[in-house]
Amino acid sequence: MTDGYVVAGVDGSLVAVRALDCAAEEAVRRGTALRIVYAVADRDEAGPVLASAAARVHERHPGLAVESRAVEGGAVGALAEESAGAALTVVGTRGLGTVTGLLAGSVSWRLAARVHGPLMIVRGDHPCDGHREILLGLESDTDEAAAAYAFRDAARRGARLRVLHSSTHRHITPEMPSLVAATSPGRQRPSRIDRAEEAVPRFSIAGLREMHPEVEVDSRTVRTALAHALLSGTREAGVVVIGMRQRTGRLGPPLGPVAQVLLQHAHCPVVLVPAN
Repeated sequence: MTDGYVVAGVDGSLVAVRALDCAAEEAVRRGTALRIVYAVADRDEAGPVLASAAARVHERHPGLAVESRAVEGGAVGALAEESAGAALTVVGTRGLGTVTGLLAGSVSWRLAARVHGPLMIVRGDHPCDGHREILLGLESDTDEAAAAYAFRDAARRGARLRVLHSSTHRHITPEMPSLVAATSPGRQRPSRIDRAEEAVPRFSIAGLREMHPEVEVDSRTVRTALAHALLSGTREAGVVVIGMRQRTGRLGPPLGPVAQVLLQHAHCPVVLVPAN
C-alpha cells in the first residue's frame, strides 16, 4: 500500500456502477485497497448491493484488496467520514443538465463541502478511460494542491498533462501611434502583459515539472471563459482536475462557475481537489 485507500460510494444504481469501476481502476493504479461504502437506513438492506459490487470488482481486478462497509445514515455524512483516510473518494452523478436546483441537492454537490481529500465525480453516461490525457484547470495560485494531484495522476497513468490557466486582461488606454511602431509605450505595454500572462502557468508549475520530468506537459493561457475551455477539453480527456475552496452552506457549497459547469456537462470524470 502506498497511498491510503480509495473509497467508492454505491447504491445499486447504474451511475454507482460506473463510479465503482472508476474507483477500482484508481485503486489498482495507486496500489491501494478499495473500500466500498453503502449508506442505508438499515444495515440488513445493504448485503445484496455490496455483494454484487464486490463480485464485479473481483471479476475485473482479481488481485485487488476489497473491503465492503454498510453504514447507517446519510450518504454524504458516511462518505465524508470515510474520506478522512482516503487517497480519493469516488461517487457517481446522473448528469443534471441546467437544473441548478437538482445540482445543489445532489450527493456530489453536498459532499464537496465536507470531503477531506480529492473527490472524483463520475457521470453515469461516461465510463472512465485512463489512457487519455489529464486536463488541469488553474484559476489562481491557490490551486497548488490541484496541480500537484494532476501531475501525480499523469505520472501514474503515463499520460500527457494539459494545463489551462485563466487570464484576465487589463484595460489598456488607447494612445496615438508612435512614429516607430514597435517602440510605442502603449504597444509595448500589452506585449509585456501578454508575456507575463503566458509565463504564469509555466511559473506556477515549474517545481512540479522538475519533480515529474517524465510527464509531458502542454501549458497555455486561456483568454476566453475557463469553464468553457475546460468543458471543450473534456471531450478528449480521461479526467479533468480543478481546485476547490470549501465553504459550507445550507444548500451545499457555493461552488464556483467552473465547477458548476463541469459537474453539469463534463464529458469525463471531474476531480475536485480542496485547497490546502
